[in-house]
Amino acid sequence: MATRVSYPVEIKMKAIEMKVEGISVKEIMEQLNIRNKTQVETWMRWYRNGEVNRLEQPVGKQYSYGKGPAYTSELEQLKAENHFLKQQIEVLKKYEGYGKEVSPKIVVDLVESIQGKVTVKQACSWLGVPRATYYRWKAKPEPETKQPNSLVEKIRELCTQHKFRYGYRKITALLRTQQTINHKCVQDIMQREQLQCRVRVKKRKPTGQPTYIAEHLLKRQFQANAPLEKLVTDITYLPYGGKMMYLSSILDLYNGEIVASSIADRQDTALVLDTLNQLPPVPCAMLHSDQGSVYTSQAYQEAVKGKGITMSMSRKGTPADNAPIESFHSTLKSETFYLEGITHTTTAIVEQTVRDYITYYNSIRIQTKRNNQSPIDFRRLAI
Repeated sequence: MATRVSYPVEIKMKAIEMKVEGISVKEIMEQLNIRNKTQVETWMRWYRNGEVNRLEQPVGKQYSYGKGPAYTSELEQLKAENHFLKQQIEVLKKYEGYGKEVSPKIVVDLVESIQGKVTVKQACSWLGVPRATYYRWKAKPEPETKQPNSLVEKIRELCTQHKFRYGYRKITALLRTQQTINHKCVQDIMQREQLQCRVRVKKRKPTGQPTYIAEHLLKRQFQANAPLEKLVTDITYLPYGGKMMYLSSILDLYNGEIVASSIADRQDTALVLDTLNQLPPVPCAMLHSDQGSVYTSQAYQEAVKGKGITMSMSRKGTPADNAPIESFHSTLKSETFYLEGITHTTTAIVEQTVRDYITYYNSIRIQTKRNNQSPIDFRRLAI
């Protein structure tokens, strides 16, 4: 069994936002370094069902959400699981092929051998098999999947005869003139024996190369000694109005103030340039972002250099390198749209909500790490 990976909540939320925006799962996996596409699908299912709180649960800890047995203490749970695993090993050793994929027969025999000691629900949850599947296997054992050599040879002969121009559907149609057969069986054999159609090669979209990728100069040193010395920027999605909106923000690490922001209905270079142009000339300042295409574009890089700013970029698939601005965007949504239950409203209300919150965040909202002062008050007193 492969080692399961625990992803931070920030990465899960970023993946959901990118999926809502229409970015493909493959591109999301590449950018955020996610191993399995089912992870993204599961997070999206929780998001659609209003179960955003489940994003914070650890790997494998489903019991608190009503999907496994409850115990009065952790020690009791560990004892029960240890007892079950010992019995599982003893039973599995009796069967040929132990260590390979567990067959339905082994699962049924294992659960029946420990009845009275643990419940069927507990046994199935530990085995990772749905209880309904166990009862289906018990009522009607699955037939052997091994196919006779004659069928394999027939399929091989047909594929060779037609020079591998046919896929499993056409091969199935030819076989059905002689016998009854399921297309899934034919597909399984052709995949296992490497007999697939060789005519149409999959087309791959050329991704191209970014114009410019800067070094990771910030290196998670999120403290600054003067205003506009270190800046961080990012784009977040606002899927709450009549259409998808995007917020581009620049945060000053000195006092946590949002010094520039723009809202638009397109995530393009014009959006980030509009945000950047709100900054005054700041020689020797550092501006940190991720490796998004808008930040690596030639137009954006020329504008950054024109202001005398040094560019820094996060490592690929590492949102934590840009944690302060990620945290701000998360806080903004949590304290406005999530808190007030805003899911479907007008675009104008979305824009006004964001602008009002940024004003509140800069001028009124106190921050513990800044002596319980708002960002603007902290800057004024420091000066």
